[in-house]
This record gives sequence, C-alpha cells and structure tokens, in this order.
Amino acid sequence: MNAVIPSEVRIGHVHLKVADLERALGFWQGVIGLEVMQRLGNQAAFLSAGGYHHHIALNTWESAGGKPPPARSTGLYHVALLYPTRAALAEALRRVREAGIDLEGAADHGVSEALYLRDPDGNGVELYWDRPREEWPRDESGGLAMFTRELKWLGR
Repeated sequence: MNAVIPSEVRIGHVHLKVADLERALGFWQGVIGLEVMQRLGNQAAFLSAGGYHHHIALNTWESAGGKPPPARSTGLYHVALLYPTRAALAEALRRVREAGIDLEGAADHGVSEALYLRDPDGNGVELYWDRPREEWPRDESGGLAMFTRELKWLGR
C-alpha cells in the first residue's frame, strides 16, 4: 500500500551546503533576488521570497572551502524555483544574463517552461513557471503528457 499525504503539503525549504557563504549569497540574493531573513555570521544564511522564514538555507558547517560533488555521483539534481508568471521568469532570465551566468538548458515541458543553470557551488537550479492547469497536455486517458522540447522564446 502506498502512503498518501495531504494535497496541501509543499516542500518548505531546501538547505544547501556551500563552500563560501559570501559567494553563495552573491548568487542567491544578488542574482536570484531572495531576501536574507537571518544570518549566522559567516556560517549560515536563511533566504526567502516574500518574507517566509526561509525557502533556501545556505551553510558552511561541513563544507567551508569544499569542492562540488563529482559528476556521476548521487545527491541533489536541482532546486526548482516556481515563478508566478512568464514575465517574472523572463525578468529572472534578464538578471541571470546580466550576471554573466550561462544557462545549461531551457525547455518547454508542456506544463511549464524552465531554465536550467548552476549556482557557484555547482548545485543545479531550475527557474520555471507553470502554465495554467487547464492548458496542461493530457493523453487519451486524461493523464499528464509532459514532454521536453526546445524553449523558443529565449531569443538566442
């Protein structure tokens, strides 16, 4: 039997180990735009969108000066930040480009449009917006029919 959790459950926050807190804050606060809600010296910071206690936490407790995990190892694939509108996602893309950060990919998934990049510690980051649910692609039985196609509005 599979457990079922309430539909209201959400992922509350992600806590990332970083090598350099200032460098990480330059990305998560300076480029992405999250607000620092609390800081514990040069060891940890808790960041938020909209005043929540924290959506992203950063710490150097076990990772100060450390290196990103090697390719082809287990661990976090990416953190995904859901933007409320396509225009808000486009503004995020503008900031990423202005910061000189390269995209690793950009995709139309039918249900969403997504941009993929890395933070300074090599953590995968997805910035995306969801299309309205009534526009999500469905198969013949009514199930989701997500896909991955080129995102055409990037103006490359």
